[in-house]
Amino acid sequence: FSKSRTQYPHGVSPFYAARAEGSRLWDADGNEYVDFVNALCAVTLGYKDPDVDRAVRAQMEEGALFTLPHPIEIEVAEKICAMVPSAEMVRFGKNGSDATSGAVRLARAHTGRDLIAACGYHGWQDWFIGTTARNLGVPRAVSELTHTFTYNDLGSLEDLFRQSPDQIAGVIMEPMNSTEPLPGFLEGVQALCREQGAVFILDEMITGFRFARGGAQELFGVTPDLATFGKGLANGYPLSAIAGRADIMGLMEDVFFSFTMGGETLSLAAASASLDKISREPVIEKLDTEGGRIIDGLQKLFSEHDVGHIFSLSGRPCWSFLGIADVEPYSSWDIRTLLLQEMFSRNILMLGTHNLSYAHTGDDVNALLDAYDRILPLIRDAIATRSLAAKLRCEPLRPLFQVRE
Repeated sequence: FSKSRTQYPHGVSPFYAARAEGSRLWDADGNEYVDFVNALCAVTLGYKDPDVDRAVRAQMEEGALFTLPHPIEIEVAEKICAMVPSAEMVRFGKNGSDATSGAVRLARAHTGRDLIAACGYHGWQDWFIGTTARNLGVPRAVSELTHTFTYNDLGSLEDLFRQSPDQIAGVIMEPMNSTEPLPGFLEGVQALCREQGAVFILDEMITGFRFARGGAQELFGVTPDLATFGKGLANGYPLSAIAGRADIMGLMEDVFFSFTMGGETLSLAAASASLDKISREPVIEKLDTEGGRIIDGLQKLFSEHDVGHIFSLSGRPCWSFLGIADVEPYSSWDIRTLLLQEMFSRNILMLGTHNLSYAHTGDDVNALLDAYDRILPLIRDAIATRSLAAKLRCEPLRPLFQVRE
């Protein structure tokens, strides 16, 4: 879904990638784009990072998958434990959904309870996706085991505990998405979990090794019982991880969490090189600096072009969100479609967020801001003259589903 026509307006969008390097992506027709999607935030260092590629090639000489575990599993686990405040033990998966589902199973095993409280997006598995409109094929009995609460509204989580006393096994949430946590919110969730005997799980699939070297938990100073990681962990190679308290993680001796491709060494080599580079070089600092330029530049452009009633910004410098309002007679999706159409025509690949990588240069950021400088007045005038539909060369997008608050 995330890479398909549900996100990219048909007729004006690139649909297939042919190759990518650094901050650039080339589509199947040979068009070159500055990529601000970065494989759904999976590429933190940049495409074809030389240090990562070198490590993968070296490991390829030894083999990718074996009958026995390989020592590189220990090596990467130790690096995660050294970087992540909550990490005492680590278990690897392949996809983000593996890790979040494994963490939920651990929480249930640790507490002997069944219910889960969730906030944010946590993958495609039944236990979570059954709470969304994309729940086709999910048994109702499974969907009813997960209840959602609202970000930055501690009372909504307190209500769930009140409604189901001694039944909630774990609380899983993204530490931050588009909205900054209010002072005391994350600490309040942690305290409530301790008070109620539930496992506190932070889904750091995107924020891990990106918001700070130790993830959002380091940035915000809140240590969960368990945390899940993926995406930038291996700079786009398929690897995820659950990390956390040794007493809970130790239950993995009995909780079944096993894959044929578990321990595949090329992805682990990519992770080892990625974590080394994030530790050694100013990766986080550059993401913040260049991302800050995007935020500052866009705020200035919103004012200059008088589009503050249409567009807004939220998020962190490394991952900022463009908010689009409904403006009569157009929906935000109509406006979004015109924005993407014009961005793609100017060789900028984005989907309404700005996902920075270490490979992005100052010139890349300038190209993005220059595109906005040209597109914002075009959209403003199209709305004012009610000519937006006539400017579209495609059908407007429609929402897939909404899970984040």
